[in-house]
Amino acid sequence: MEQVEQAQHTADMQRRRMAVPPRVPQSASPRAEHTTDLSKADFRVATAAQWRQAVETGEVSCVELTTTALTAAGTMSELGAFIHLDPEFALTRAEQQDTTLNLLQDHMTARELRHAAPLLGLPTAFKDLVPVAGLPLTLGTAASPVTVPSQDAPLARTVHHAGAISIGKTQVPEFGLPCYSENQVADPARNPLDVTRTAGGSTGGGAVAVAAGILPVAPGSDGGGSIRIPAAACGLVGLKPGRGRIPDDDQSRSVQNLVTSGPIATIAEDAALLFDVMAKQGPTAQSIVQEALATGLAPLRIGVTTESPFSPDLDIVLAEDAVRALETGISMLGRHGHQIQGTENCTGPERFWAEDYHQNFQALWTARLADLNLSSKQEEHLEPLTRYFLESARARPQAVTRASVAALQEFADDAHDIFGPWDLLMTPMLASAPPHLGWFSSMAPEDNYVEQCRFTPYSSVVNVLGLPAVNVPVHTSADGMSWSVQLIGKYGTEEQLLALAATMAD
Repeated sequence: MEQVEQAQHTADMQRRRMAVPPRVPQSASPRAEHTTDLSKADFRVATAAQWRQAVETGEVSCVELTTTALTAAGTMSELGAFIHLDPEFALTRAEQQDTTLNLLQDHMTARELRHAAPLLGLPTAFKDLVPVAGLPLTLGTAASPVTVPSQDAPLARTVHHAGAISIGKTQVPEFGLPCYSENQVADPARNPLDVTRTAGGSTGGGAVAVAAGILPVAPGSDGGGSIRIPAAACGLVGLKPGRGRIPDDDQSRSVQNLVTSGPIATIAEDAALLFDVMAKQGPTAQSIVQEALATGLAPLRIGVTTESPFSPDLDIVLAEDAVRALETGISMLGRHGHQIQGTENCTGPERFWAEDYHQNFQALWTARLADLNLSSKQEEHLEPLTRYFLESARARPQAVTRASVAALQEFADDAHDIFGPWDLLMTPMLASAPPHLGWFSSMAPEDNYVEQCRFTPYSSVVNVLGLPAVNVPVHTSADGMSWSVQLIGKYGTEEQLLALAATMAD
């Protein structure tokens, strides 16, 4: 009987909370391009920092913001942003945050509170490859049983400790392998700019949630473009930090350590807020971005290349809007006083990227699948592309895999050599518009993989080199799709990349 009464009490509380309309912070001055229909719950009407400040000043509560996110997620469920939502889990956490805030405000200054909890009250969600205590973990696959972790992964713990509130788990492709977020577990992640198209992957659900205004920011992870690809597809800023920059990530310098965690946000300022938390530093990136917006950046030498590391093995063709986006990016940077130069002016006929990159990367990308511990019955439930990767990895002689890894490790060890006289590099991001849902998976697995490479010809090489890179939206095509450029920096230049991205939008 007590359990029934408690359940009824919880339901009554949730109904009351859902009836509370969110209030836009009085301090908010949203940019016009980020302002949508104010009759709907939309976190794009103000920056993440402004929402966080509104919690601190009492304009809104953590419960209200969490309710806003849950309401929006439920209203826009057709977008497929989430594999799992847990209102009770999130609202309980939000209530705890409000109680704690009331206690701390009598003992801490606003500055101390902001330092202790820079994401206070902000709703967010981790992709369903990251363990979050109490929330189901599917890894985007029907081949393995769903588990419920008893504790957060280190990164999730860091973000939650900063005051963020997880409302659920976002959609991913199986094991995070493809660049589109479709699987057998839940509905596909649909692009808010055109719901018939993919949102990209593997942080596809997170990008959808931010682009649709369901969440203010989302943490992602990037092993071959998994932050930058969905950010580009959905018109967002996505930062892939350099290898080892995020303390909770694997710190190995091996080229096999491809994955790093990073932020996805509507604007660079919000990405900087989340990056500072993920990097476990004070408001360093935020300060650098704000200073750049106020006074500009010192002129930089920027090399531009359209050569893909997948060439000449694959024929890479850029859509007209991809070229236009690159031209727009060049113009934006030029107006801010940066020196732009095509890399061919310095390298001549020489190849810019490493030889045999295409075959070596495929070996590296699939190598660890050979150790995947699944029964034959479980393997029957794998996506065709995953089975193809698994069979390829098992069939490949170990000597060939070792040679590919060694060649790419040598390339990564000399990563700074590619910069030559430049401070950073700029490339297109996506070669074509995001394909329609089901387009990749309708192909034979071999063709599927090749077309993914053609769609994303500039992202994976940054993971191999271990360098930081940021996706910057710069152009909107006639059909409303967003097009971006990619800025690639040297080790330790994440803050500079975010500052540059912010000034390009200014």
